[in-house]
Amino acid sequence: MTDTRTSALAVLRSLVGSDDAEFHEGQYEAIETLVDEHRRALVVQRTGWGKSAVYFVATLLLRRRGAGPTILVSPLLALMRDQVAAAARAGVRAVAINSANAHEWSQILESLRDDEVDILLVSPERLNNPAFRENQLPTLVSRAGLVVVDEAHCISDWGHDFRPDYRRLRDLVASLPPGVPVLATTATANSRVVADVAEQLAHPASGPGAGSVTELTEPVVTIRGPLARASLRLGVLRLPDSGSRLAWLLTNLSSLPGSGIIYALTVSAAEDTARLLREAGHAVHAYTGRTDTAEREALEGRLKNNEVKALVATSALGMGFDKPDLGFVLHLGAPSSPVAYYQQVGRAGRATANAEVLLLPGNEDEAIWSYFATASMPDERKAKAVIAELSDEPLSTPALEARVDLRRTPLELLLKVLDVDGAVRRVQGGWVSTGEPWSYDAERYARISAARVAEAQAMLDYERLGPGSTGCRMEFLQRALDDETAVPCGRCDNCAGPWYPNGIEEQAAVAATASLERVGVELEPRAQWPGGMERLGVPVRGNIAAGERMSAGRALARLTDLGWGGTLRELFAPGAVDAPASPALIAACVRVLAEWGWQERPVAVASVPSQRHPLLVESVARGLAGAGRLPYLGSVPIANGGPSGDPGGNSAYRLASVWERFAADGLDTPAGHPVLLVDDLADSRWTLTVVSRALRLGGASEVLPFVLALRA
Repeated sequence: MTDTRTSALAVLRSLVGSDDAEFHEGQYEAIETLVDEHRRALVVQRTGWGKSAVYFVATLLLRRRGAGPTILVSPLLALMRDQVAAAARAGVRAVAINSANAHEWSQILESLRDDEVDILLVSPERLNNPAFRENQLPTLVSRAGLVVVDEAHCISDWGHDFRPDYRRLRDLVASLPPGVPVLATTATANSRVVADVAEQLAHPASGPGAGSVTELTEPVVTIRGPLARASLRLGVLRLPDSGSRLAWLLTNLSSLPGSGIIYALTVSAAEDTARLLREAGHAVHAYTGRTDTAEREALEGRLKNNEVKALVATSALGMGFDKPDLGFVLHLGAPSSPVAYYQQVGRAGRATANAEVLLLPGNEDEAIWSYFATASMPDERKAKAVIAELSDEPLSTPALEARVDLRRTPLELLLKVLDVDGAVRRVQGGWVSTGEPWSYDAERYARISAARVAEAQAMLDYERLGPGSTGCRMEFLQRALDDETAVPCGRCDNCAGPWYPNGIEEQAAVAATASLERVGVELEPRAQWPGGMERLGVPVRGNIAAGERMSAGRALARLTDLGWGGTLRELFAPGAVDAPASPALIAACVRVLAEWGWQERPVAVASVPSQRHPLLVESVARGLAGAGRLPYLGSVPIANGGPSGDPGGNSAYRLASVWERFAADGLDTPAGHPVLLVDDLADSRWTLTVVSRALRLGGASEVLPFVLALRA
């Protein structure tokens, strides 16, 4: 195909609307590998290099040669929206099948049947949807002209954003007809991830001599380029506490160029920061995993159109978000690895000469990293328990919750891991056992855990590169990604000196302090009993009777909050000594009650008998009773030996562990009046629910729960 380059260049120039456009180094080589050689390629190139141009051009050339549509596996709805929009601008007919557009699926499938689609975007989760996997996927695979795996580092559990569903792509690739090319792309993969992804993409050779084990795999063509981003000016500004960081942001946000993203480590931090900035007159909004799909799309559009100064986001706004002129990326708290940090800052300066990237690390960062560290690691005991409960008859996830003590989210994640490992399978109606043997790969998970620890230390090392040190920040990030072209950038605060202001206005400091001192988070009451409780010996089902429910309550703060969350994290840290609450803590709790706005004031205070913090809980209960001049009834008496097991667990098991373990008949409950119920930490809320039920059955007209902390 001697004219492939000429045709490819013509397509590229049409796509970008420029008659003098040329390929970046490596772009045509990738296209040639796919179109002429029908090989498999892994492209590791910096954000903004033009990875999408490779698969757009390759798709159009392959389609001209009679190939079927491209299947593009993409991890995020935001990324899909950008890719569909970019394809339309490029004259490529792209459509997406995902959870947000189910109403369009039948029309999309009809267009596929009529060969009116060039690229079909699907999520990795969709590949394991039973109906899609059984009814649509085989036909798509048989007709596919090209398979593209975007953000391919997600395939590898060594990657910073591993997703179990991505592992399923090994099976998709293995099922392709001979000669179908495959492209995997990412901007964030070190050598270990590259090797892992390449191994999973390798496929049976189709040429002469195939047959032996060593001959069954054809090497994947790996195209790596330099990862330096010349437009980015990196810096780290360490401030003493959350209040100082927020005050700096209030003082300096307006002076940052254009519009950008402010990353926070937790949902509550993002929401609290956005609220504070809005109250100060800044055009900002929070963007988190709690933001619904329609609002996310609207917020992305407003940022792209420069209608907001910034989105205060968690990692929910990350891979693939495409705003070429994004002027800055700030971090309030650091991600847990330099690779993850590089991925997020890569959103900035894609088509501008300059963009500012500043990290404001927090003292709480390491505690937050630790909290999320093992989220994707299967627990051997629980994995075997799940497998033991499954058979060839489908069992739904809620039904499994009544059989295995795992909460919904970690249970679903574990099922995905076991599915990818071949031990279980998702079918219509739930999950079944495959009957295949499964063993826990302890060595592998230990190595992954060790790698996570090393990455966290590397992030701390990045933060501590001070002026005059031997390290350039961009060079450090490149070396973390095993980029052999790494050299000093000449722009970061180490190479050229601090470029960012460090002043804080007094008014901003006052506003930040006031924001952090805010108290009070609503505590939602449980309204329904978990399913399957009869199996655990608890005779309840359906809605909780109105006369037995607790009312909506309050917490002082969430454990993840920027303000009081820090104090509470210390109180509830493993190994923390139980002690009475400080006067400042009691005063903050009194403020929550003063702002509560209940319909009828409680006439007495009771407390939950705490196993871990009895002194803390009793002191808070007595403090609130004294402040309100109310009688303290004492702790609700324990019955039948008290709660069994540890706090946490899923709803079914947690309810079973506390059911009928409290009796209010030994308490002088005021009949026909509300009672304030005090506890330390609300997690599943079943202890509060059961104790409140006992108080309601003992005569209280209403139970108003108050806790120091919400788990999330």
